[in-house]
Amino acid sequence: MAHDDLGRTLRRLRRLGSLTQEELAERSDVSVDVIRQLEQGRKHSARLPTLHALANGLGVELTTLLGDPPAVTSTGESDGPRFVAVRRAIMPVLRGPAPEPPGPDFSLDLLREQIADGWTQYHSAEFDTVMKALPELIADARGAAASDNEADRRAGSAALGKALQLAGHVAVRMGKTDLALISLERATEAAGQSSDHLLLPMIVNSTAWTYQRQGRLEDALSIALRAADDMADQGHTDVADGVKVWGALTMSAATSAARSGDYERAAAMMETAEKEAARVAKLPDHGDNRMVSVFSPSSVRIERVRLAVQYGHPQDALALAKGMRLSKDTPPSWRTWLLLDVARAHTDTGDAAGAVKTLESLRRVAPTWMRHHTLAVAIVRDLWALPNHPTGLRPLAEFLGVCE
Repeated sequence: MAHDDLGRTLRRLRRLGSLTQEELAERSDVSVDVIRQLEQGRKHSARLPTLHALANGLGVELTTLLGDPPAVTSTGESDGPRFVAVRRAIMPVLRGPAPEPPGPDFSLDLLREQIADGWTQYHSAEFDTVMKALPELIADARGAAASDNEADRRAGSAALGKALQLAGHVAVRMGKTDLALISLERATEAAGQSSDHLLLPMIVNSTAWTYQRQGRLEDALSIALRAADDMADQGHTDVADGVKVWGALTMSAATSAARSGDYERAAAMMETAEKEAARVAKLPDHGDNRMVSVFSPSSVRIERVRLAVQYGHPQDALALAKGMRLSKDTPPSWRTWLLLDVARAHTDTGDAAGAVKTLESLRRVAPTWMRHHTLAVAIVRDLWALPNHPTGLRPLAEFLGVCE
């Protein structure tokens, strides 16, 4: 994020929350003068503890305040032709032709495989690749959902639900949360026409995440808890995929609770989720992991680290991360987030050398992702402002353009 964008974003988020500058100052314990200077552009940045406090006062992730890692096309256009095509796929032209059933050469198995590949690419932050494929995937799935055969029609509806859910996730990453909710609503309709009983709660989880991004924390918490309870009541947690979906909903609810200021409740939810995650490997597993919610002992621990560092418990975050062994199915995006959160925790505890060492690991694992990540830049900027630079900081600062 350019420095002059911080003030505009802060002002927009404050107004969305119906907060005055004085109310935000009270909620975040940040001087109202600092808030005014940031919003008026007289102050272009602040140290991480101040930014953390402002984000918590607003009820949003720190990256929402700083600006998310860019999920744009190579041209840098968030509304370029490729994303316009995704919009058209989500919302076909009004009064346009009805979808036609697939022809004899159509393969539903191939379509499912392509959608699963799209989820893998999404978790690897290959957003441009996903956007390129989405319009055709959604169109093919709509055709499959119009099949004359009931079984094929239900299977096609399930594929359409997963494709639209994926489109919703991409829209969130592009900062288009209203479009994401439209896509997820249509995914919900498709799920209702399918025979996949796990699809609807997975879409609910995506909707809760989108509500979080909009600051609708109570809505996000309530729908995630209700869906998780429904799954348990209906006996859907006796197979591995069911536990994964239930666990993802529980983690989502914990995140909403933490952002609402109830860190203790969130921590208790995450502890329960981590115990349940240990059951996954012992239960029958018949699904495609690429098409099911991310939930494992590793993912729960990563999310616990994230919540601890985001809500002022850096020592807890470091203790949780110490000695972690990530399972092989942990998506690359989760691995990179863990390293970034550990670097944040080291910074918050005053361990500049530990932060640099972790950031060096992050640079080796995901150099492109790190270069464009606003939070990584913010951490290095804070470290660069220290009177004594730890060994290895200068190459990182040069890599991120902090010391230019």
